[in-house]
Amino acid sequence: MTNTGYQTLLDCRRRGRYLRQHGFTIDQIAIILALDHPATPLWLYRHAVGLTAAQTVEAFHRLTETTGTGLRESRLYDYENWPTAGRRPSVHTLHLLARIYGTQPAQLLTPAMLATYAPHDQYVLHRETSQGFNERSHSPA
Repeated sequence: MTNTGYQTLLDCRRRGRYLRQHGFTIDQIAIILALDHPATPLWLYRHAVGLTAAQTVEAFHRLTETTGTGLRESRLYDYENWPTAGRRPSVHTLHLLARIYGTQPAQLLTPAMLATYAPHDQYVLHRETSQGFNERSHSPA
């Protein structure tokens, strides 16, 4: 992580912790962070929760009960940089990251990003959003 990236993470963690203490949700915090950081929703949510890429990968492996093969930091960065660069995450990956970040899968995409998925996948992402999640695999830092 570059020094600038690390400072951004520290700032987002500090702001996120402060906002959570004042009753803001992770979804609201991601929106607030977007005001200062023009980034993809995946990046914003990771920072809203206050996780490093390594912590996110570790949480992903705990959820999937895998060790090292499910997700790597470089792939997470690819997902966070898409669609400008990188790779598009699968619906399954979005579901798992949403659980880690304490949100719903469709929140991790802009409308334009969501439109690149097949109609069935869009339906699944929206259906999961409307049903919500009761499980949370990570409590915010």
